[in-house]
Amino acid sequence: MSVLDRRPDAAGRAALRLFRTAPAPVRAHVAVRWWSAPFPAVADAVPREGRVLEIGCGHGLFSAYAALREPGRRITGVDIDVEKIAHAQAAAQAAGSDRLVFEAAPSGAVPEGPWDAVVFVDVLYLLPAQEQRRLLTEAVSHLAPGGTLVVKEMGTEPSWKVRWNTAQETLSVKVLRITEGSSFDFVAPGTTARWLEELGLDVDARRLDRGRVHPHHLLVARRR
Repeated sequence: MSVLDRRPDAAGRAALRLFRTAPAPVRAHVAVRWWSAPFPAVADAVPREGRVLEIGCGHGLFSAYAALREPGRRITGVDIDVEKIAHAQAAAQAAGSDRLVFEAAPSGAVPEGPWDAVVFVDVLYLLPAQEQRRLLTEAVSHLAPGGTLVVKEMGTEPSWKVRWNTAQETLSVKVLRITEGSSFDFVAPGTTARWLEELGLDVDARRLDRGRVHPHHLLVARRR
C-alpha cells in the first residue's frame, strides 16, 4: 500500500474535521493515528448497522469514522482516559449526531449490551495476556446473537516490524505517556483466535500490514 492509498476518504476527512478546534497535540495525534492505522479495513469488518461498542476508544477517531461511514451504526466509545474522552465528546458534539456517544469507563469494564458488535483497536496490548483474555470473554458475553467481535492489534511477526512497533510503543507509553499504561503484552494473533474459538465464535484472521511498517493484524469473530 502506497502512502497515497492511505489518504482519508470522505468519512475520514469528516472525522478528522471534528477535531479542528482541539488543541494542537490532539489534532496531531489523531492525524498520525489515521496515517498509521488501517481504519478503512477495520471499519469494513464492523456490521453496517446496529449497536456498536468500541472499548479503549481514546480520542474517538475510529468511532467517529465508523459512524460517519454508515448511518445505520449507533456507536458508543468508552475509555479510561477522561481527558481523551472529553475531546471525543467535543468531537461528537461537533458531529451533531445522537448516533455517536462517548463515556469514561473503568479499566476492563464492558457496558451492558447486547451489542451487535464490540470493537478493540490497538488497546488490548496494554493489558497482561490473561486480562486480555478475561476482557474478551466478557465482551463476548455482551454480544447479541450473531454479533461480531472485531479486534485490531499488532501481530508478532515479522520480527523487524515487531521491533519497530515495540520501540514506538515504549516511547508512547513509558516515556511520553501519550497512552495510559505502564507496560504492554503483545499476544500472537493465533493465540487470541484460539481463545475466541474456545468461546464458540467463528474467527477470520487477516494481516493488514502490507506496505506498512507496523505488523497490523485483524481478527473478526462472529457469534453463532
